[in-house]
Amino acid sequence: MRFSQALLAAVAVLPTLVWGQLSGKVGPSTSAATKTSKKTCNVLNYGAKADKTTDLGPPLASAHAACKSGGTVVIPSGDYAMNTWVSLTGGSAWALQLDGVIYRTGTAGGNMIFIGSTSDFELFSSTGKGAVQGNGYVLHAQGSRTGARILRLNKVNNFSVHDVILVDAPAFHFTMDTCTNGEVYNMAIRGGDWGGLDGLDVWSNNIWIHDVMVTNRDECVTVKSPSKNILIENIYCNWSGGCALGSLGADTAISLVHYKNVYTQNSNQMMMIKSNGGSGYVEDVVFENFIGHANAYSLDINQYWSSMKTLAGGGVKLSNITFKNWKGTEANGSQRGPIKVMCADGAPCTDININDFAMWTETGNKQWYSCRSAYGSGFCLKSGTEGSYPASTSTVSAAPSGYSAPTMKEDLKTAFGTTVSIPIPTIPSSYYPGATPYSKLAGS
Repeated sequence: MRFSQALLAAVAVLPTLVWGQLSGKVGPSTSAATKTSKKTCNVLNYGAKADKTTDLGPPLASAHAACKSGGTVVIPSGDYAMNTWVSLTGGSAWALQLDGVIYRTGTAGGNMIFIGSTSDFELFSSTGKGAVQGNGYVLHAQGSRTGARILRLNKVNNFSVHDVILVDAPAFHFTMDTCTNGEVYNMAIRGGDWGGLDGLDVWSNNIWIHDVMVTNRDECVTVKSPSKNILIENIYCNWSGGCALGSLGADTAISLVHYKNVYTQNSNQMMMIKSNGGSGYVEDVVFENFIGHANAYSLDINQYWSSMKTLAGGGVKLSNITFKNWKGTEANGSQRGPIKVMCADGAPCTDININDFAMWTETGNKQWYSCRSAYGSGFCLKSGTEGSYPASTSTVSAAPSGYSAPTMKEDLKTAFGTTVSIPIPTIPSSYYPGATPYSKLAGS
């Protein structure tokens, strides 16, 4: 198992963990090498063929059944068709080594690869070239987003997913729900330019997500409820929907979340907390070291989000949330200002802190900041802790000092469409300007 460097530093100087840090170890209990030395189950020995025609589903299920009590299931390099989905449930101390490329040929909904009720698990590529090509464009061209997710983990403990590529999911790309003690890193996720094609969604406990690039037009890396002790860092939203918390609904329970080193370009937002009614809480959250370029919204708290149905309840209570060291530019500051904090009148936000925030518009020479029922420090936030108030907006026509921020060489110049095949990318060598990935890329 592993600790993050940030966690180790916090433990060294503090008697208790700081907000948003991990609560303990993450990752598999035993290494992939140990699992492989015990037993190897190569799908080619169970009927699979790297001919891009033979259905990989049944051989993969058989290989899992043989190795799920300890061993490594291997999908060697080559091209494989997947016509039926697999539910790889139960077992412990096993790994799935994906070195080939899986192409979706089936049309069912659900999950192409479902990992459930598993402990001490690892999904990885030893070469950094293992991928799943969802071929979602075939369905999207017909106007459908009701196809399968590519990968779902449910009730998986002590695990890691790394060095794999997910492309063009019919629906979501990767979801982790009700999982604990997990690490996800060195991934490239690339989807179509359409809402509903989420990159990575997590609602779990004690999860470290780092060094991930997402291209799509919906969630980049998003935390949903219930979640606790989530550390997300070195994230590259490369023409995406952007990161978010939510959508938040009834009985929301999110706490101790830390986003750090997030680079976002040509996306819907850099970070959004979205809800409309509902109940529960989001507390003890930090968003630091954000760089943005050409995004529609930047810091966007919207508790009257019109894209979701209004739910019963006075609103989700947001408290003790910090935004610090945000730099860069937004697309048009007079249309969509870089700070929008619209909190629920029935549950005003408290202890919202915005500091070291310098962003400027790419179009025109003015931008605005707007707050509603929001208390804390910085910009349009009011001091105090109680009471609703209508939106208050201030406009500025001078650029703040220090807003200039670097770009990334892999920045896409245009979105991928929804009617043609999306190419499989190479996993990048960096996910945030000046930041080296925590772990060496497989095959490098």
